[in-house]
Amino acid sequence: MIEYWHNPRCSKSRAGLALLQDNGAQVEIRKYLEDAPSADEIRAVLTRLGIPPIALVRTGEKRFKELGLTKTTPVDALIVAMAENPILIERPLAIAGDKAAVGRPPEDLLGLL
Repeated sequence: MIEYWHNPRCSKSRAGLALLQDNGAQVEIRKYLEDAPSADEIRAVLTRLGIPPIALVRTGEKRFKELGLTKTTPVDALIVAMAENPILIERPLAIAGDKAAVGRPPEDLLGLL
């Protein structure tokens, strides 16, 4: 089972979901903008991804600038900002067991199968 953090308004998120389903994956969809992940969930995903928090942040989002965030904002502050403002989380994101992947491009999700 793959947990899929999905934004149906995002073309990459829709493409990633279709790619997983077309390849036979069982997907549990989480509309993360409505069901925001906690700071602990984000930390766990970052561990699975093996990336720093800034790599999971959509720095081009208007909200990023509104919050006064920068690429040098402390790690914990970035994680809390993502938990409180899930629009900042890069999408799509898929989690399978102890692995995770960001679907940019969507084909990067296939490594979870």
